Amino acid sequence: MPLKELTIAIKDVEFGENVTIVQPVNLYGCNIGNHCFIGPFVEIQKQVKVGDYCKIQSHSFICELVTIGKHCFIGHGVMFINDLFANGSPASGDKSLWKTTTIGNHVSIGSNATILPISICDNVVIGAGAVVTKNITKPGIYAGNPAKFLKEV
Repeated sequence: MPLKELTIAIKDVEFGENVTIVQPVNLYGCNIGNHCFIGPFVEIQKQVKVGDYCKIQSHSFICELVTIGKHCFIGHGVMFINDLFANGSPASGDKSLWKTTTIGNHVSIGSNATILPISICDNVVIGAGAVVTKNITKPGIYAGNPAKFLKEV
């Protein structure tokens, strides 16, 4: 059986000024703000907006319909989810079932966190390995599965 060739690409991306990218990455149809850093083995899909002065570490996956504010840090291996398997299985191309995620400004998300389709306000720290299942409307530090408020910043 022949092997499939995998393509690593940067395609149809709007870049701000002074963006650093460490290859290999898959970036397509997204918007990356000014002074951002994108580490290796990151995938950022179409319709994603990353604000100015953000740092996205290696092995992170940012799916469609995610907006990240300014001055944010996304740790290693952070996974964003837009399909909640509402019908008991993957949406299988029915993008009308996908949900949006909005990350405010000055948000730091620790390594290996999972972010479901929610909103996170400004000035929040998400601990490593946390699973964020609900909107976060109060600045502070959150951790755990599901993520819970621990203390003010």
